[in-house]
This record gives sequence, C-alpha cells and structure tokens, in this order.
Amino acid sequence: MNTISKILVPYDYSTSADKALDYAVQFVADEKININLIHVSNNADNDKMRDTYESLSKKYENKLKIPMTWSLGWDGPVTDVIMEAQEEKKSDLIIMGTSGWSLNKDVSLTSKLVKESKYPILVVPEDTKKQEIKNISLVLGKNEIDKPTALKTLLSISQKFNAKVHVLTIQNEPGTFGYTESDEKNENTLMYYLENFYSEHTFIENPDIVEGIFSYVNEHDIDMIAILPRNHTKKAIPSDGLLTKELVLKATVPVLTIE
Repeated sequence: MNTISKILVPYDYSTSADKALDYAVQFVADEKININLIHVSNNADNDKMRDTYESLSKKYENKLKIPMTWSLGWDGPVTDVIMEAQEEKKSDLIIMGTSGWSLNKDVSLTSKLVKESKYPILVVPEDTKKQEIKNISLVLGKNEIDKPTALKTLLSISQKFNAKVHVLTIQNEPGTFGYTESDEKNENTLMYYLENFYSEHTFIENPDIVEGIFSYVNEHDIDMIAILPRNHTKKAIPSDGLLTKELVLKATVPVLTIE
C-alpha cells in the first residue's frame, strides 16, 4: 500500500471511540481520504446511529474533503465483523480507540482485533495528547523482518507527515548488538523501504522490554509507536502477541501494528 485513501473507524459511542474518530479526522487533514464509521451490535439501533452519524458529520464537515460514511454490522463476533468490513470496503487502515486496561471489554476487543487482523491497525489511547506525527519509533526484534512490504504502510504515513522513523531494538539479555546477519539484512530492508525517512537504529539493553520501549518513547518525544507483530510469521515461530498486547493497551501514544 503506497497511499491511504480509506480509513475504517469502529464506533460504539464511547469516549475512546470519539477520541479515535477525532484522531482520524486530524490524520486525514485536508486530503481526500474517506472515513467510514462502523457500529457493530446484535441489537443495532438504526435511528440512534443515524442521528449520531448526522451529528458527527456536521461536526467535522468543514475539516473533511470527503464526507464521512457509516455502516452497521451484526451477526457475529465484533472482531470478525470489523475485519470483514475492512475487506469489503477495502480500507487501507483501521483506526480504533482504547481506554487501556480500565475496561475488560475494551481490553478484550482491542487485543483480539490486533492479534487476529492481517491489516494495519492504529490504536489510539483515550488519554493520548499526541496529535502531530513527527517522530515514529519502529520497534524491531532480533529476527529478520518477515514481510518487508508491510513497511510500505509506515512509509506512507511518514511521507504524509514528513515524519522520521527511529528504529528501536531492546535486547533483554547481554549480547552483541547490530552485527548479526539478520541485523544487516534488516538494515538494508529499512533503508530500501523507508527511504530518507529512516533516521537511525538504536539498540538498548533492558531486561524489561516494555519498560525499555516506553522509556525511549518518553525521552525522545516519540509521537507514534510502530510494531511488526509476529503472530503470522512464516520465517520463525509465530509469537503469542504478548508484547503487542502490552504496547497497545499501556502506551500513551498511538500504536501502529503493521503486517
């Protein structure tokens, strides 16, 4: 994907959903990008959703070049319906909100969707204060990048906002950093796919990977975390997604998962 032209925003009337929608509008800025709201419920209230949609459309009409659209989804697990809607509408990106660990339902939905989806998802924390995207931290493990073309999504966002990508690898045990065959292959891949938006690759030793990531984010004024989940990897043993889950539910800046 070289450009983002369609964004899907799951909407359930919550504060976190409002935050995600507001972020999506800011993300679109003045470009011709369609935002489609999807409300998933087994007891969907068409009139309520229509009234909400009309109110939101009026609120954002002066900020969008293409009017928002909306749809209702039902008959199935929420995550399945959202992923089906993404495929049907050919959305390039899903932007969804989360209130972190505070609500069990929210935790389950967010982590389940991120774990199961094979498409880019941008998770926006309800309490995030970040709007500008100038510095992105791409969290990379020690293994070779499984699907380099997934970086095109990150490149598209970097181009759109003229943002620098700071690659970060946290080593949770002593060792040599940056000199393995996988490291060299990754370096070439990053330079090729991220072009001049690739800033540098930092290796940090920290026994707590999540704490190491968040410390780096705070110290370097990072506006977005990007991660390549290894849930569906073919070059190594697939992970169980625990790192991704912790990042999307504990981060105070938006987290982009790309596959």
